[in-house]
Amino acid sequence: MGQSSERNNQSFVTDFILTGFSNDHDAQILHFVMFLLIYLAALMGNLLIIIVVSFNHHLHTPMHFFLVNLSISDICYISTTIPKSISTALTNDQRISFAGCLVQVFFVAVCAGSELALLTIMAYDRYVAICHPLQYFLIMNRGACIQMAVVSWLTNLISALLHTCINFSLQFCGSNIIGQYFCDIPQLQKISCTDTEISQNVIIISGIIFGSFCTGLIFVSYGYIFSVVLTISSVHSRYKALSTCIPHLTVFSLFLITVLFSYMRSKSLSSRTMDLLSAVLYTVLPPLLNPIIYSFRNKDIQEGVCKIMRIF
Repeated sequence: MGQSSERNNQSFVTDFILTGFSNDHDAQILHFVMFLLIYLAALMGNLLIIIVVSFNHHLHTPMHFFLVNLSISDICYISTTIPKSISTALTNDQRISFAGCLVQVFFVAVCAGSELALLTIMAYDRYVAICHPLQYFLIMNRGACIQMAVVSWLTNLISALLHTCINFSLQFCGSNIIGQYFCDIPQLQKISCTDTEISQNVIIISGIIFGSFCTGLIFVSYGYIFSVVLTISSVHSRYKALSTCIPHLTVFSLFLITVLFSYMRSKSLSSRTMDLLSAVLYTVLPPLLNPIIYSFRNKDIQEGVCKIMRIF
């Protein structure tokens, strides 16, 4: 009876410890500087896209509407993990409250899912623009675009709520040390003292269903796109059609590769260093590189940026 009571008392964890990258002072300073620069660059890049699209009426198109949604998702994504990590490196306070950990898990799940969902919608947008150009604005009308964006966000909010509830219904009666720079579901499952089979199966099944649907739709869309582009006789027209797809293909490939590396790599490659590296790849790299890729490859965005710069 005494042992049972002791275990129940231990099950109430009020906070967690984020071990981060290193306890060495010099390494923490380097971590602080690098993450601060990355965060500011990602924030400025994504905000710039939102501002440019908002203040240029000729950019009020379906493609740029979804690009703004992607930038909003990227800002939320990187803001969920990086500021706390920067604060930890600066103050050496590695504690995060139970509620703070829950919030991180929820928003990482929302933003990661929204990233893939929005990239899928953007692939469909390119398919309609290239394969059905005369019907483009009829199919991709304002109402349809808003509905697709709302469904994307709501679906991922519900999915993230489900994952968060399942994983925080676990008991943490032993260690509260998380071997990561943010609250990550796999790390929480590692330190749980209860059976995590259900939560692991939910992640695997939902990941396979949602991931297969999105990636399948993207590949099918680009299959049709390439089949149409190859029939275009003019090299200039062919390049113009493909140039609108290159930024999206690059962003999708980057996100897919980082996620696959993070969750599908063999156990022999699993270590604390590799866990940290993979987390950086799928939570930091996409929000940082997405605006850079779209700015470099999208002439409309470049012209919009130039106009904004001339105003200031």
